[in-house]
Amino acid sequence: MSFLRTVLNDSNIIIHPPGFYIIGFETFPFISVYFIFLSFVYVVTVLSNCLVIYVICFNRSLHTPKCLAVVNLAVIDVILNTCTIPSMIKIFLVKDNFIPFNLCLLQMFVYYAFGSLESYALAILAYDRLIAICFPLRHNSINTMQSMSWIVGVTWVFGLGVTLFTTSLMSRLSFCNSVRVFSYFCDYAPVFRLACNDYSLQWASASLLSVLLLAVPFAYIILSYICILASVFMMKSLDSRVKALATCVEHIILVAVFYIPILTIFCVGFYLGLIDPDQRVLSLSLASCIPPCVNPLIYSLKTKEIKIRVVALVRKSQIGTDQHKSNFNT
Repeated sequence: MSFLRTVLNDSNIIIHPPGFYIIGFETFPFISVYFIFLSFVYVVTVLSNCLVIYVICFNRSLHTPKCLAVVNLAVIDVILNTCTIPSMIKIFLVKDNFIPFNLCLLQMFVYYAFGSLESYALAILAYDRLIAICFPLRHNSINTMQSMSWIVGVTWVFGLGVTLFTTSLMSRLSFCNSVRVFSYFCDYAPVFRLACNDYSLQWASASLLSVLLLAVPFAYIILSYICILASVFMMKSLDSRVKALATCVEHIILVAVFYIPILTIFCVGFYLGLIDPDQRVLSLSLASCIPPCVNPLIYSLKTKEIKIRVVALVRKSQIGTDQHKSNFNT
């Protein structure tokens, strides 16, 4: 391995390679079809989430705590898929699977930071439903724009800070053997397992990261819905119960789309070892790319207030196009 970089750290020589080779899809059949599908997923992700962000930002009537949480989720979705899908498409089109060392750490940080922010964004939406259903009379006084802004800001600072710390630990590792990463991006665990010195600290930080950034928000969501169900069953009217639960359907679908694939892959693949490595890479890539694509279609565009504004925007653009054509013809 040529041009290795060495760093002096506590009297130990740390060897950093020029970069890594991403080899997760080398043996995958029908790879061209999959990358065409990923291109479609990325286009839908960017267009649908940017539409949601535009509609909410430029309509003052939508400047509510709930819509702030929706915009937060949309921004995270765009960044999360932008972090991985373009690099996967580049590997397929250019046939270049090499990624420089520093860029590898950057991709690792962005992916895990915004993956964790995705789980916290779903928890924030659960908080919005919790306050709306359990405290309907005090909803407007508890869930304000200021309080929601603070909650979103705290999750960003916490998620980015914890992920930055765990990613910085990778600089303490020496890579003097293989630099071939069996994943679809610079994944944390596959990278630190290539190190030729002790990586127990990185393994412990990865486990802690999983608990803090995935398990904690998921546990909060479960507890929120336990409280919601308790409040719903205390309602006397059956119609009120149905209406209250109907407002949660879209969010429950988002939680299922995000958490069920991840929990299944980790439980079955990592702990039971029943998933083929190629299938694990494919499943993980789908589990990370699909939720940001379907989130605005399931939740944002199904929300009544946002849907009305989107329909009005589409009709306005159609009227403008028709007027332009008629002026051009005359």
